[in-house]
Amino acid sequence: MLISKKSEIIEDFHGTKVKDPYRWLEDTNSDDTLGWVADRAKECKDYFTDVEVQSKDQERLTELWNFPKHYVPKQVEEKLFFQRNDGLQNQAVLYMKCNGIEKVILDPNHLSDDGTIAMTNFSVCSKGKYVAYSTAENGSDWQEIRVRDVESGKELIDVIKWVKFTSVVWSPDGKGFYYSRFPQPGANGHEEEGTHNKVYFHQLSTSQKDDILVHEQPDEKELMFSPVLSEDHQYIGLHVFYGTASENRFYYKPIDKNESFTKLLDQQDAEYTYITNKGSFFYFKTDLDAPKGRVIAIDVNSPDKVNWKEIIPEQDAVMEDIKYVKGNFVIVFSQDAHHAIQLYDENGIYNQEIELPFIGSLTELTVNSEQAAIYFGLTSFINPTAVFHFNLEKMELSLVAESTLPFEQEHYETTQVFYPSKDGTNIPMFLTHKKGLDLNGLNPVILYGYGGFNVSITPTFNPAVLAWLEKGGVYAVANLRGGMEYGEKWHKAGMLENKQNVFDDFIAAGEWLIENKYTSTERLAIMGGSNGGLLVAACMVQRPDLFGAVICRVPVIDMLRYHKFTIGKYWIPEYGNAENPEQFPFLYAYSPLHNIQQGIKYPPILIATADSDNRVVPAHAKKFTATLKEKADPATTVILRLEKKAGHGLGKPTSKLIDEWVDFYSFLDKEMNSK
Repeated sequence: MLISKKSEIIEDFHGTKVKDPYRWLEDTNSDDTLGWVADRAKECKDYFTDVEVQSKDQERLTELWNFPKHYVPKQVEEKLFFQRNDGLQNQAVLYMKCNGIEKVILDPNHLSDDGTIAMTNFSVCSKGKYVAYSTAENGSDWQEIRVRDVESGKELIDVIKWVKFTSVVWSPDGKGFYYSRFPQPGANGHEEEGTHNKVYFHQLSTSQKDDILVHEQPDEKELMFSPVLSEDHQYIGLHVFYGTASENRFYYKPIDKNESFTKLLDQQDAEYTYITNKGSFFYFKTDLDAPKGRVIAIDVNSPDKVNWKEIIPEQDAVMEDIKYVKGNFVIVFSQDAHHAIQLYDENGIYNQEIELPFIGSLTELTVNSEQAAIYFGLTSFINPTAVFHFNLEKMELSLVAESTLPFEQEHYETTQVFYPSKDGTNIPMFLTHKKGLDLNGLNPVILYGYGGFNVSITPTFNPAVLAWLEKGGVYAVANLRGGMEYGEKWHKAGMLENKQNVFDDFIAAGEWLIENKYTSTERLAIMGGSNGGLLVAACMVQRPDLFGAVICRVPVIDMLRYHKFTIGKYWIPEYGNAENPEQFPFLYAYSPLHNIQQGIKYPPILIATADSDNRVVPAHAKKFTATLKEKADPATTVILRLEKKAGHGLGKPTSKLIDEWVDFYSFLDKEMNSK
């Protein structure tokens, strides 16, 4: 097995000497790195040349992807704004529908020849005259905002740059919008990239250089701001975040006054999500003293905590999302990792539950008070998103759009099981497979997980999974600690010093699948991306005997240096910082890069990353690949798949998604069917 060049870098972490021989791979454009990447690309190409199933998988995946994909509409007055992908389009198209007539507002497929420019978000002004939309190129987190006239279809001169992770909030008169942005990359030096976020107001048909600075906090440079318009259009609010921490702050000010923001909630002691306001009473969803969420009201004229009112107390299920419409709180609850919708009146009295057609997940929920309308998308592992409309005045549910698949859904099923983790905690897991599955220990299984950043992994439709089911495979999704499936306590049980719980939960899932004859070690593949890439890498290193194959996508790998790249510093509340002597030991103990053992035969691994990923930089994947090639038993298969003109996954075109899954299935076929 090829051994790469090594450097003599050794760092002292609180008395522990740590080698970093492949740090040179962090320099993306060096001749050494480019040569090394070229060698890995040739290895990858050679690896897939003799896989017999590739053309068959390409054909079937293309067929399975070729169905209309519907998105949840946003209603503005009589106009519905929505996206739809007719089948194999690289990017979904933005439409407006009024009086039964559809009109294309923006087709991102015309923005580039290969579909690598994606529309990532859109916001409609209050009268539906203009649409502000964000685009990202090659999967980058950096986005640009432009504006289009709905009636004429003409593009305005407006171009907003240096934007990441912002909302776009129109002023009530529709003459401009609020947004947040960072300084131009490089303006403050490499170490300062992703800091000094500021809020601006942009007046239509003007240059960005003339935008009005609305808020900044230079003394707290790592804060990020997301503007919101109050329900009565009287206030502009700011959700204020420190990295990915669950806890946030909330500021507000009258929209028609040139004054500073009032720091209503500035302790960062819990989550506070603005819902609506009635005059001076602001309503929030919070997990303060309620890990599963509750609704409170704060009178901004008497904001002391002793004066807060609880409107809806914490329930058994997790309050995942709340909207207010026509005197109703519309609450999306998560119970055992699937969704329900319940209505409460403005006094917090339960009204009714909206009966959903099948057990699954909501993709999005939007409301319109003037039309007393609720729109939502519902999906599952074998049901693509169907869009529904609920009329609050008639209390009636109707279907807006659904898709017919080239797949016999009635032959497959999803069940939910619960299994014990290492410490006895019960963990839920979804299993999707053909009905009447023979529990003979021979079924190929993909076990998927994430386990972090308070992200709930609920039933989600992916056309590629259907191909796996047709092959006789089982698709297993474990709802690990670190997510939000059971509220903030569940999240905290899988972060910082508790991160090992997440790996234990995932390892226990694999053991359960084998013990219960769903599969065997040789037929058990694990898959995860981003934080889930960290998950599968750590589990592979900790239990190389348990898994038959590993698909590790855009992974976080170097837990001692992750915070030094792009926005990695914002993950410190979740992971910790190795420069902290109290946090270094647990990071070092599980960091995949630093726990690869000499001479161990690890399961075959496909490490997939992308050259434009500026969220989790590909250096993680490169250093992991190089270290495995150096240390692992030479019989270990290590393939690095580095995609061109792609990022962390944002807006990836359909053609690239299909190609990616063709390689995933070719890898699994080659590694698991040969045993």
